[in-house]
Amino acid sequence: MTFIMSNTFPPKGLKLFILSTKTGEIHLTGGLDYEDVRSYEIEIEAIDRGTPPLSGHCKVVLEVLDVND
Repeated sequence: MTFIMSNTFPPKGLKLFILSTKTGEIHLTGGLDYEDVRSYEIEIEAIDRGTPPLSGHCKVVLEVLDVND
């Protein structure tokens, strides 16, 4: 199985998240700021190694909480 991050909204989220192509785990590259962006949508595609290869799609919605207030 291979996992691919096909799209994020807003687009700058591509630099904030790392997707493991083997496990599908999502990790942050740094901190998130509620005042900057309150939510991210990450579209993920999973492709198997069959013949023909089959794929599935999902959307991960990440809501950033304001912990300072």
